[in-house]
Amino acid sequence: MRKIVVDMQNFLFADSIATAFRNSDYEIDVIRTESPKDTVELCQVYKPFVLIMEVTGYIPWNLCERLKLRDEVKKMCPHCKIALIVDSNTERQAAIEIRDAKKNGFIVQFFYGSMTAEYLMDQIYAM
Repeated sequence: MRKIVVDMQNFLFADSIATAFRNSDYEIDVIRTESPKDTVELCQVYKPFVLIMEVTGYIPWNLCERLKLRDEVKKMCPHCKIALIVDSNTERQAAIEIRDAKKNGFIVQFFYGSMTAEYLMDQIYAM
């Protein structure tokens, strides 16, 4: 079974992602972090094929901190794909910065928080 690690400030959204995968035909196990402090360790233990992190305007969820986590995870799990989620309505500047991070090759994919769980699952599966 393939694994993904989900590191999100919005616990309800993270829970809905995990529930959607559990109730789907995808053979993907979702591991949720309690805080960004757990992310690197969980990636080291579970070796996910994707790490999904939410970006907000606040530390420790801002883009700079997320890219630091990305670097640490990539050292241990070089094949782990990094995807970021942002609420493009409330975090407009972060959304622009994430788009540029994708353009510059720092992340594999980004998503807006306004998407459906089904769309997110399909995109993650396709990664």
